[in-house]
Amino acid sequence: MRLKNIVVQNFRLLQDAGLVLEDRTTVVVGRNNCGKTSLTEVMRRLLEDGSPTFRLEDFSFGTHQAFWEALKSSLQGIDDDVVRRALPTIEIRLTFEYKVEEALGTLSEFIVDLDPQCTEALLVASYGLKDGKVKELFAGLDVPDHSATEEQVKAAKVACFRALRDRIPELFAITFAAVDPNDPENNKTMEGAALRRLCGSGFIGAQRGLDDVSQKDRAVIGKVLENLFTTAKSNASDAGNGIAGDLELAVAGIQEKIGEDFNVKLDELLPALSLFGYPSLGDQQKLRTETTLDVSRLLTNHTKVRYTGVNGVNLPEGYNGLGTRNLILILLQLREFFKVYAAAEPRPGTQVIFIEEPEVHLHPQMQEVFIRKLAEIAATFSAELGSQWPVQFVVSTHSSHLANEAHFESIRYFLASHGADGQPSQTVIRDLRKGLAGKKEPDRSFLHQYMTLTRCDLFFADKAVLIEGTTERLLLPRMIKTLDAGITHGKKLGSQYLSVIEIGGAYAHIFFDLLKFLEIRTLVITDIDAVKSNGAGKYVKCEVRHGERTSNACLKAWFKPDITTAELLAATDESKINAKTRVAFQQAEVASGPCGRSFEDAFMLANTALFPLAGPGDAERETQAWEAAGKVKKSDFALEHALAEDTWKIPRYISEGLIWLAKDEAPLPSGTGAVTAGETP
Repeated sequence: MRLKNIVVQNFRLLQDAGLVLEDRTTVVVGRNNCGKTSLTEVMRRLLEDGSPTFRLEDFSFGTHQAFWEALKSSLQGIDDDVVRRALPTIEIRLTFEYKVEEALGTLSEFIVDLDPQCTEALLVASYGLKDGKVKELFAGLDVPDHSATEEQVKAAKVACFRALRDRIPELFAITFAAVDPNDPENNKTMEGAALRRLCGSGFIGAQRGLDDVSQKDRAVIGKVLENLFTTAKSNASDAGNGIAGDLELAVAGIQEKIGEDFNVKLDELLPALSLFGYPSLGDQQKLRTETTLDVSRLLTNHTKVRYTGVNGVNLPEGYNGLGTRNLILILLQLREFFKVYAAAEPRPGTQVIFIEEPEVHLHPQMQEVFIRKLAEIAATFSAELGSQWPVQFVVSTHSSHLANEAHFESIRYFLASHGADGQPSQTVIRDLRKGLAGKKEPDRSFLHQYMTLTRCDLFFADKAVLIEGTTERLLLPRMIKTLDAGITHGKKLGSQYLSVIEIGGAYAHIFFDLLKFLEIRTLVITDIDAVKSNGAGKYVKCEVRHGERTSNACLKAWFKPDITTAELLAATDESKINAKTRVAFQQAEVASGPCGRSFEDAFMLANTALFPLAGPGDAERETQAWEAAGKVKKSDFALEHALAEDTWKIPRYISEGLIWLAKDEAPLPSGTGAVTAGETP
């Protein structure tokens, strides 16, 4: 049995979001404020809280209008049952998948269908208004009539939602129901405890307290040891039960010795009490002490985790590196969750463990190892258990090292859509297993291998730039800085999270499907790569004016396989844009002027003051630039001009592309053409 699918509605950014889980490890990626933490939080409340509660602030902003319309309907005298059904609810739908031949155990009470071919069970948790509470929810609230001003309507809404904020925790409640996956009308009410018996859980938060300096010696790991002791003690069949018993016997001996010694010393104090007539003839009881030691509390409050030192001097827990302590803490918590599962009677059908940002304090190589080792950890614990530990991990991360180490099929990309005010409105979850289903080999493997080898941070970027090679990569930061200098307001391109992918025209088109799926605004900077026939059945490099076609695979995929050089030069801006992706390639700096074939000769033609081209006409200057570009070493050329204090112009095709890339975030100066580095565009 496994948890197959999670659907969350109306909870924060998760207004209507569905997450399909992998059998073992699901990796959740995405930019900040895209709903990853919201998913973990709603599942924590559902699987850990005895009686999950929510607040108005937990409802998605998109539900506010439904609350307002429900108030209007109530004031119009519409039946309370109709109004109640129209009110928003926070709903979590969990779909469990099982095999016909397996023992159902705790899952059996959730199966309400009679279809022998159905191998799914659906649990729906709904947080909504209690029956008969509509009048109480809207008591004293009013809606202005049509003659009201905008300010009056706004004031009424503020008063409404302030009242709802106070009333929702009291008047709303959560209900659980097992629902037939094929017939929503066929359902039965369940208790929340039944869900927790069915689906075990574990949560490792991003803030684990390891770097909390508010206490001198924070015993974070000691607390986990206490939990492990408690679990082992409560489970007679656990191998650690004997160890727990031995610990208690050892502490009992210490406790008895302390008691005896303490009472001897106490007797020496009693003569002073006798001056007050104690004990008198009527007070025959002598004063005694009894010392009680709690083993579990000793582990947390009085037992310090130390690391082996030298000369008998061991180092405190806080003296070890945060990365090592973070890894030890995660492993101990995983061990704790496993022990809780093993001690449960009956055992849950599955256990879902959410791990937030395991990369915290870990160096890149350790991050990569971590995601690979999760399956091995599960296998090791299963061997100890003597049966399969049915665990599923949901790992949320901001680490490109960790994300790229996982397979595409296991990645879920969280994308936050934005409203008119620029604020995140709701989350869309992209399943790369589905999104890249049409991507065939070897392109599919190439994508994964490339992103892994280059530590590509595409999953976490606001925007992306695909470039040809070293030259563009080294000069791009200065180009962006130059363009940003002309932006007086709004968000500058240099302050956005930009992923720069050095891929080249031969492979850039392989990224098109992925970029479209991720909905990332992307600029593809490539070369026109003009070629002409050599008369022997082959095409060779040549100046653009002599070009018959392009050898660039990216441009062929963008336009058509037999696109000519003349057609490329005549291409409109509209033809270079497809949804959120734009392609940029060499163009003449002035109409009908000379055009570069690659970045280097295009750069020379844009900066004739730095590169005197003595030809009498455009054709001669184009040839001189092409020949000169063929003689330079690309990395040296890029470094020289990236570090030079001289001002230089950004080639037109790149300038236009970068202006387009920044347009949706900040208004840029209108017009096209070359931009001078160090000057206002």
